[in-house]
Formats: sequence, structure tokens, C-alpha cells
Amino acid sequence: MTITAAADGSALGNPGPAGWAWYVNDDCWRAGGWPHGTNNQGELMAVLDLFRSTAHMPDEDLHILCDSQYVINSVTKWMPGWKRKGWRKADGKPVLNVDILKDIDRELAGRKYRFEWVKGHAGHELNEAADERARAVALAYQQGVAARSGPGFPDAEPAAGRRPVKEGRGEGGVPPLFEPEQESPALFGSGEPDLFSELGLNELGAEAFAEPPAGAKPEEIVEALERELLLPDVRSDIGRTGQLLHPDFTEIGTAGRLWTRDAMMMSLEESPGGPVDLDVLSADRIGADTVLLTYRSYSRAGSALRSSLWVLDGGQWRLRFHQGTPEA
Repeated sequence: MTITAAADGSALGNPGPAGWAWYVNDDCWRAGGWPHGTNNQGELMAVLDLFRSTAHMPDEDLHILCDSQYVINSVTKWMPGWKRKGWRKADGKPVLNVDILKDIDRELAGRKYRFEWVKGHAGHELNEAADERARAVALAYQQGVAARSGPGFPDAEPAAGRRPVKEGRGEGGVPPLFEPEQESPALFGSGEPDLFSELGLNELGAEAFAEPPAGAKPEEIVEALERELLLPDVRSDIGRTGQLLHPDFTEIGTAGRLWTRDAMMMSLEESPGGPVDLDVLSADRIGADTVLLTYRSYSRAGSALRSSLWVLDGGQWRLRFHQGTPEA
């Protein structure tokens, strides 16, 4: 059996509100997106999610219809050379969208697939259907309304066909801040999940995550937003995390890796983690539009000290930087 699906992306402004979608038929399709992204990121994410959504059918041929030469060439021609050069191009510059490409590279292992280029906006039924759904998500983010994500494969495994995240994925896998408990160096004892991996509702109670009152101080708003971001249901909602994370968000994991916003959002959607507790240590204004929040988190593995830098961006407080340090 061959699965034939179109994969497409859309960005309004490029970069701007962005969407992606793959489409087999009206009963089998999926879509998603971000408040800020590029068309190429949408095209790549559509392909990545298609591979993940068909992971429960590894022996089936996958025929991918794509109107992006960039995506087809990236996956079928350029990727082996990029990998040999440490994910750098011939001129030595870093490969764009490397986190998504690394995830695609992992999903290709053991799969049978072929790409076919189709001309976009030329009346191809499957391509038009994927484009329509990707653009609908981009428009939804632009207008601040909910978008349809689609049914996925009816018989797919958990999380719409995505394979469960495996421990120890290493570089390019789930960010250390968010992954489940796992073995860590002896320096940190029995292992410490990072920032949002184990944080959420639980012992705190629902009232702890209530909206800040009208006229609340910036410090109070930031604390409420941080607590919201710790909820597993929020972390798994790529639309909401996209609103809470600044377009230039970065995070330094305990293993020393620098994580980007897009890589973080996709990993959170796949593995949002579970709950623990936290104590706010301080919330300090360090500028007219900047608040530094520090707190201690607690999990089954121990405690960690954490800092989050929130900035006012277009009238909305968004997380710009985070770092966590496990306590001995």
C-alpha cells in the first residue's frame, strides 16, 4: 500500500503568522502552526508531522506531494552533505531551520518514501487542500481565533500518530528543560528535569493559575503567565506556547545546549511533561518593559533554581530567556 499525501506551508508576511498542513483526504489530514514563522518552516513542519503521523505504519510507502523545491532538495539532496559538515552549508554558515531538519532526518530512518514536486496554486486537488488548511491556520493566528487541527490518521498511535518521545534523544531531541526524568551526571544526583518538564497543576490547586486581576502590576502578570506556561495542557498547545514565548526566545539547557523557540514549541507539543511544585523567590523590574522572575522548582528528582526573563512585546508579556540550574 502507498500513502499519498500533500504537504504544504503558509506564512503571512514571511515571517509572520504561519501554518502547515498535510492532506490525504477529508477524513485524514492534520494542520498546525505558529504566531511567527516562515513559509519554509511551515513546509518542513508539514513533512515532519506527516512522517510522525505515519510512524505506526513503517512498512507502507509514503508518496509526498510537495510544491517546495527547497524542502525536496533539503531532504533528498543536501542533507547528507550538511550532516557531514556538522549541519553547515558549503560556505560554512549554519543551515537554516536546522532543528526541524534534524527531526526529519531522524524520522527518515527505516522509512520508504519518495517526493514528487507539484506546482503550487495550479489546481492540484491534494496540494490545494493542504494549502487551504495551512493558510487557514496562519489566518487564525493572525486573527487570534482557534484553528482546526484535523483528525490525523484514524488508527494512529498516541498524539495523532507521533511516536512517544524516547529518553536520551540527545542533541536535537527534546530540550532538557522539558523532557521526562532521566539519568543525569553524578554531579546532579539522581537526575533533574528542567524548567517546565515536571511543572504544572497538582498540589498548587487551580486557584494558583487564575488570571491576574485588572490593574495588576507587571510582576504579578509575569508570575501568572509563568505559572500558566507550567501547565501540561498549555505546554502541549503549540498555539498558546507560541503566544507566550518571544519570537527570539532562547533557553540554555543543563547539558549546555542553546534551544530555539521553534524547537522548544515542537518538542513541548510532543512531550509536555507532568506536574511538580514551585516557590517564587523574586520578581524584579529591571527595565520599563522587562521583568526577571526567579524561583525554585521541586520534583521527584530534587530541586532546581530557575530564572525567566519576560519582556513586553507589542503590548503582551512574553518569555524571552530561561535557564535552570539543578541544586546538589
